Amino acid sequence: MPTVLALETSCDESAAAVVQNGLVLSSEVASQVQEHALFGGVVPELASRRHVEALPHLVESALTKAQIELSSLDGVAATVAPGLLGALMVGSVTGRCLAQLAGVPFIGIHHLEGHLCSALSGNPAPEPPLMVLLVSGGHTELIALRSFGNYERLAGSRDDAAGEAFDKVARLLGLAYPGGPALEIAARGGDPLRFRFPPGRISLPEGGIHPYDFSFSGLKTAVLREVQRWQSAGKPLPVADLAASFQQVVCKVLVERSVRCTIDQGLPGLVVVGGVSANGELRRQLTGACSAASLNLHLAPLAWCTDNAAMIGLAGCKRLQLGQSSALNLGVAPRWPLAKAHKLYGAAPF
Repeated sequence: MPTVLALETSCDESAAAVVQNGLVLSSEVASQVQEHALFGGVVPELASRRHVEALPHLVESALTKAQIELSSLDGVAATVAPGLLGALMVGSVTGRCLAQLAGVPFIGIHHLEGHLCSALSGNPAPEPPLMVLLVSGGHTELIALRSFGNYERLAGSRDDAAGEAFDKVARLLGLAYPGGPALEIAARGGDPLRFRFPPGRISLPEGGIHPYDFSFSGLKTAVLREVQRWQSAGKPLPVADLAASFQQVVCKVLVERSVRCTIDQGLPGLVVVGGVSANGELRRQLTGACSAASLNLHLAPLAWCTDNAAMIGLAGCKRLQLGQSSALNLGVAPRWPLAKAHKLYGAAPF
């Protein structure tokens, strides 16, 4: 029963957790959202400084609440890729130092594998093979999960991730940061059919349309033009209807292409993870579409959709159970494909 202390500092949330054999004993998160909201987005330098300040207290609190001593750990896990360079360094250096102090292995974790593990921790846990829709502020990808650690990227966004599109459209509508939750709240009183925004499509060089890839830049531009049209006419923006119509299209595109890809790959189920997976309209559409297609749907718990250390600890436990650990000279990588997550174990790839 491996016991792992986990750290997550890839972006603007500092987090520490203790996970024992897949059971989360404690999970502490310090969010920086209110500070970054003043700038309309994440400021990397500020994020790194806040991680330095928050992490020692979070680690102490996580260990205390789990009633675990540092000497009782079997490993220390920390996110090492992808993410903001300075922010990743804070968690990685702290994790490696704690691992050396405890005399246990260090496990570098791919952030997206952490998100994946947030939905693979149920009782009973869903078993591969499965399709994974990873949808967050920085990533929108369809990944075939053949077995744990065996990932094949089948599709993704060619421009903005879905979460980025939510943030940018929310800003156009004068909504608060972070844009995803604010836009979802605004959309609740709106008519999702009032504005017919186009779903983004990717043309293939040989002709035709890519069946699975995503594009949200054109949709974002369509909303911008509609906003400008109303402003030019001197009329107040129908914010609720614009938000609902935009959200409806994004969710419909995500659901239709994910379900189609899952069926075409002959996979029995769909796992949906990442911050955008907390969106209520997306969950509603996914539930209906998967039921109609006789697909098993596995959604990450709402508490673990956004960044947290519990998911990093779950991934760390799985890697430790496989006998895998990382070199102490392992660095961090702002960009690193999930398909190469296995290279984080053994000799340091960066």
